Amino acid sequence: MEARDATAGALVSRDGEEQAAKKDTDPKNLDMPQTKSKMEKLFGFRKEDLTSWHSLVSLLNRPTDPASLGIFRCLFGLLMVIDITQERGLSHLDYKYLDGAPVCRFPLFNVVQPLPMDWMYLVYVVMFFGALGIMLGCFYRLSCLMFISTYWYIFLLDKTAWNNHSYLYGLIGFQLTFMDANRYWSIDGLRRPSIRNAHVPLWNYTLLRTQIFIVYFLAGLKKLDADWVEGYSMSYLAHHWLFDPFKVILPVELVNLLVVHGGGLILDLTAGYLLFFDATRPYAFFFVSYFHCMNSQLFSIGMFSYTMMASSPLFCYTDWPRRFFARFPAFLRAVLPLTSPDPQPSTSCVYNEIQSTSTNPQETPPVAKAPRLKLKHKLAAIFTILYITEQLFLPYSHFITQGYNNWTNGLYGYSWDMMVHSRSHQHVKITYKDGKTGEIGYLNPGVFTQSRRWKDHGDMLKQYATCLNHFLPRYNISDPEIYFDIWVSINERFQQRIFDPRVDVVKVDWSPFRPNTWLMPLLVDLSPWRTKFQEIEGSLDNQTEIVFIADFPGLHLENFVSEDLGNTSISVLQGQVNVEIVEEKKNYTLQPGEQMKVSAGAYHKVYTVSEVPSCYMYIYVNTTETALQENFTKLHDLQERVRNGTETEPLPPQLQPLIAADGDEGSEVNATDPIVQLFLKRQRRMKEVKKRREAGALERLERFAVKKYSTMRRGFLMTAIAMRNLVVGLPSLEQLTREVAFANMKEPQTEANQDERVKDEVGHGEL
Repeated sequence: MEARDATAGALVSRDGEEQAAKKDTDPKNLDMPQTKSKMEKLFGFRKEDLTSWHSLVSLLNRPTDPASLGIFRCLFGLLMVIDITQERGLSHLDYKYLDGAPVCRFPLFNVVQPLPMDWMYLVYVVMFFGALGIMLGCFYRLSCLMFISTYWYIFLLDKTAWNNHSYLYGLIGFQLTFMDANRYWSIDGLRRPSIRNAHVPLWNYTLLRTQIFIVYFLAGLKKLDADWVEGYSMSYLAHHWLFDPFKVILPVELVNLLVVHGGGLILDLTAGYLLFFDATRPYAFFFVSYFHCMNSQLFSIGMFSYTMMASSPLFCYTDWPRRFFARFPAFLRAVLPLTSPDPQPSTSCVYNEIQSTSTNPQETPPVAKAPRLKLKHKLAAIFTILYITEQLFLPYSHFITQGYNNWTNGLYGYSWDMMVHSRSHQHVKITYKDGKTGEIGYLNPGVFTQSRRWKDHGDMLKQYATCLNHFLPRYNISDPEIYFDIWVSINERFQQRIFDPRVDVVKVDWSPFRPNTWLMPLLVDLSPWRTKFQEIEGSLDNQTEIVFIADFPGLHLENFVSEDLGNTSISVLQGQVNVEIVEEKKNYTLQPGEQMKVSAGAYHKVYTVSEVPSCYMYIYVNTTETALQENFTKLHDLQERVRNGTETEPLPPQLQPLIAADGDEGSEVNATDPIVQLFLKRQRRMKEVKKRREAGALERLERFAVKKYSTMRRGFLMTAIAMRNLVVGLPSLEQLTREVAFANMKEPQTEANQDERVKDEVGHGEL
């Protein structure tokens, strides 16, 4: 995939014809004819270059300017240096790999296990210096090996952190290992003049450009899905403030359908093509950059947006850095990349040779001689073809890895299924049964793990069940059986089970090459109900909530209605259900269109007794929250009356804190009434949120810089502590506590403070 910047022989700059005239006397170069075919103008190569193996190898090893590749290498290394302290997790490594902690882990292969914590820090140190070496072009091959070996170890160690862009970083690092990206603006070039500013083979660019094209185009192909096209995959994004400009001329529904989903689909399908051609590249730069800047604000995806923006110039003429940096003042040239337009020859490339057929060159023009291909040139061509083929095949290889297919998720992390699915979990229950005594109990979802992704993947669920089977005997539970009842809504469908709750996952078989027999099928036949959902939700007031449920024949849902939900009812939409009120030991049969109330603070069971899946909905009002909002409204009105002087009656002592400044932390402490205290706390939080949103550019930049500084500072200080521990051993517990507190930039929290923090956490909304 070489754009129009490619020219024959050693000529790769934009003004190739002018340089060709200057290089006629160079016997190592055979210049391109002055007239180019239409195909050559568009794609940078001729049809004849693809007609034989010899010509294809010559094309892929054609000498090309190293400038653009060198700049990308530097930017990629810089972004990875930043990424290691953030998304790779260096700053919170001690929380994840604390020695001796009972933690369930999810590696790709169970034999891949983390090292002791201090040694894990050493792994990150090697990865960091590898990324730094890539950025500087210092000991380039060794740096690439240091980076990719540790990076892929970390990647394979934890499937819960898998995503497409983390996979992309590993792929780019792997590609750079085989490339000559240290030929331009590198320390290696200063140490070794023979490689400084030397040509690189065309396949270096071909591989990277194809990789970026695949990321865009296959992501677009995966979006040619009914859920995405109809606007169900990411509908919540339309309410983000970033889309407010579009809401000036379009309603939210059309912003969701046309901008979020339609715009994302079109951009992914066309970005690779638009970047490739000269005429469309400026427009592609604008839309792609705008798209990635929005993504950096919409999602917590680390350096991905910036990495994709850094890859866009790869599609430009390969000598663009020379022309760009030539515009800088002369006194800066010593530290800037080279602007000389004449790269030196390289043994990595294939050059056309000229053979004279006469003793008088003026009478008989020289003729081209077939270039000599070495083994490394052929191997480079084979590697390029095989790599591109593999990258095109893997995203559609789920017919092989069938054990990973949980509702089209596949082996999440290498399929470019970016943002195609949104999921919500309404009900998660883990039941254990003592294999000897038959005792039945329940586990808190997520016990022994810091991840939530196990709820959506059969392979991780199997690993989690195996881990629970290992830990539970410590708590006098012998030969435990583990059952999971997990309800998921994908792309705004009914909440339905994803796994069979009757199966003991500890004993069940799982294979990457066979489908999960205990995976419940996605009820796609019920997808049209989503339109009805929107109509029903639109008819309700703001205080009424609704949850749509679908269940399979022969199964039942056991549910507990919180005491906060004082007005809850079940309404059947399809099929037939039996509702059992556990305490009353009564059963009620409901047909489509029928409804009944269920008591708060009690269990009930809903059995599907029809031959087809049942569909029903819970309609409820959070009476506690409603009463709280009414009290807040009254307190706010009272506060306003006090401010404007219309309140003539003296306030009782419990309401005196309302007179203090809005949301002042001291007033919260002085408040004796819990409602008043909660009101003031919420008021203070709203004030902080408003202040953050209305902050100026400099304040936002300062806040961003402080956050990044704190993250990096903690990562580096904790790394220094770990390296000290490896060299001289562990210090006393008191000293270690002080060092960690210094790294945290705050005093150690007391248990009481930690308890208060936990109480403030908001859980997911279960009935």
